[in-house]
Amino acid sequence: MPATTDQTSTDTHTDTDTGIYQRADVYHDFYHARGKDYRAEADAVRALIAGHAPGATSLLDVACGTGSHLRELAASFGEVVGVDLSAEMLAVAARHAPGVELHRGDMRDFRLDRTFDAVICMFSSIGYVCGRTELDRAVTNLAAHVAPDGVLIIEPWWFPDTFRDGWVGADVVTAGERRISRVSHTVRRGGTSRMDVHYVVAASGAGIEHFTDTHVMSLFDRADYERAFHAAGFRADYLRPDAAGPGLFAGVRR
Repeated sequence: MPATTDQTSTDTHTDTDTGIYQRADVYHDFYHARGKDYRAEADAVRALIAGHAPGATSLLDVACGTGSHLRELAASFGEVVGVDLSAEMLAVAARHAPGVELHRGDMRDFRLDRTFDAVICMFSSIGYVCGRTELDRAVTNLAAHVAPDGVLIIEPWWFPDTFRDGWVGADVVTAGERRISRVSHTVRRGGTSRMDVHYVVAASGAGIEHFTDTHVMSLFDRADYERAFHAAGFRADYLRPDAAGPGLFAGVRR
């Protein structure tokens, strides 16, 4: 694994218990087997970068997870770097995106002491920050890593008016010799959503394993994100490249 720095904070929604991020192997296998289209998402990001920062040669992926977007984007940029809070996620990323420089850190306060032509934060990871102050803090920190003519791309969590209260999700997938079942229930709690998830993982040599986790995420509205970009010195365009998803914000310096 490439050299990794460790810059972590611990403040988050108090009810959040993201055990799946400590089981990064299950996370990676589940989303790939479920059909999450990392290639199409990378293509949408690549197009946004080309439109806002033509000639970009470096990219930083914050909350990079197991490196699936990095792997798809690596061939398009001379330098790609990943940051994630979970050491377990980074360990899997090192296997699936070999040679990519990885750092452990919190999106609100990591420091790499250099800038990139494009900084991205995908899969609604920004939703884990608590309240508007922390949103501003995270966006400002991401923006600080953007080169003068670069672009900042953030995939938000759902807005209050697009969130579907009471949503139930259920999937069973096959990943190699493992069968993974995931059932989720998501409800609104004031200005947040709470998603309770149950996993059952079965494999012939390991038997059956069951674990749960809880994801509490802030339901920021579009104006909250735009204000956070503005506070960081950026203007933001909101786009919906995939009508089924929460969209993307692309920001450049004002």
